[in-house]
Amino acid sequence: MSVLEFGHFVLTIAVLLVAVHGLGYLAERLKQPRIVGEILAGILLGPFVLNPLAPRAFAKLFSFSPSAGTVMGFLYQLGLILLMFCSGAETRRLLAKENRRNTFLLLTVSDLASFALVLGLGFAGMIPLHLLTGTAGQRTSTLLIVGIATAVCSIPVISRIFWDLGIMRTRFVSLILGYALLEDLALWVVLAFATAIATTATLAQQHVTSAVSSHVMATLIYTIMGLFIAPAVLKWLSNGKWNLLYKASPVGYAMAVLMTYCAIAAVFDVNLQFAALLAGYGIVGGLYGSQRERFAAPIEAISKVSFGVFVPIYFGMIGYKLVFGRQFSFAILLVFLAGSSLISVFSAGLAAWLGGFRGLDVINIALTTNARGGPGIVLASVAYDAGIINAAFYTTLVITAVVTSQMAGAWLRFVLSRGWPLLSTNPDETWKLGEAQSGSVLPHGTEGVPV
Repeated sequence: MSVLEFGHFVLTIAVLLVAVHGLGYLAERLKQPRIVGEILAGILLGPFVLNPLAPRAFAKLFSFSPSAGTVMGFLYQLGLILLMFCSGAETRRLLAKENRRNTFLLLTVSDLASFALVLGLGFAGMIPLHLLTGTAGQRTSTLLIVGIATAVCSIPVISRIFWDLGIMRTRFVSLILGYALLEDLALWVVLAFATAIATTATLAQQHVTSAVSSHVMATLIYTIMGLFIAPAVLKWLSNGKWNLLYKASPVGYAMAVLMTYCAIAAVFDVNLQFAALLAGYGIVGGLYGSQRERFAAPIEAISKVSFGVFVPIYFGMIGYKLVFGRQFSFAILLVFLAGSSLISVFSAGLAAWLGGFRGLDVINIALTTNARGGPGIVLASVAYDAGIINAAFYTTLVITAVVTSQMAGAWLRFVLSRGWPLLSTNPDETWKLGEAQSGSVLPHGTEGVPV
């Protein structure tokens, strides 16, 4: 890359950062998730807005040399794995004893009901898979993606919503995040299966089964290692007096762990985003976060840089890649958004009801778990890059992820502003009336609430 090419490249990055942070800030001021503004910035800079308005400026700004295009792709992937790493590190105090039964009911009943309905509709020919399938031409993979996209619940986005609302210490948040973590782990395994089918499309038919089986087996082994063995190993490594890297730079050590996870995953053909999630989960000590306090400062430092530079670039590029031309179908968007939301809300509501929740509790749980957010967008990106889905359905999945996250945030804000509890079993988990009316997001009585 020449000096002139580098100058052009960094100018493009600077323009993108100004746009994503500017519109992200405006989105927050309008009480919307920040990623809404970041994705909108990418759309405005994309070929369906900037190109028609200023074709010369568009051509100059976003025309990359092969080397610059490779670097841009690296930044895109780096933003993605840092997002998943920070999300894995943010999971805390999950699977508390009072939530375990309800967490596993949500995981089994909700996801099984969603998948059964989607797969049943797909095999009955009621889902137009030919309108959604990408270049790989594997409709089975596409159907699995539809199922995942219907069931997935966002850890990063709902965590941000919970944080903005000031309810992170509530039992309600503990229940939702515990479910979201285990569900995402299960759905990443299904995504690995769908990706394996798509990547073996060019192989002879007799080799497909063995290739898919080995891919899924590698993912399962990697998952078990990441969940139950790696956290203990990482704790031993970080506590070792001979660990010079940790002594020299805890941030460097954490980043080295992330890169090692991803490198091992690449060797065994395991999804890199899933590997990054497990890396963040493992470095803080697993489900119970026994190393969280020790790594609080390094994770905070990584998060600040990630969400200041790389994650916004990732979401900006997501918006840039959206398709709004002739390929995009508004009808498919409406049908998928309404249909998947109905299935998700019904199945999660059923699981909550079986867990003993009633009335408003069921509605709160069902609408919150319908927020697809970050993982929904990550799912769309991975599936599109693998050729499982086409550009039109990719755009549909991203917009659905954004809209469902907005719906969840707006509903929780409404419930809290009315002074209603998030769970009737914990009536103190709400806002004070005066604080809600003045716009404060400080929850009433959350100090000392068991998580």
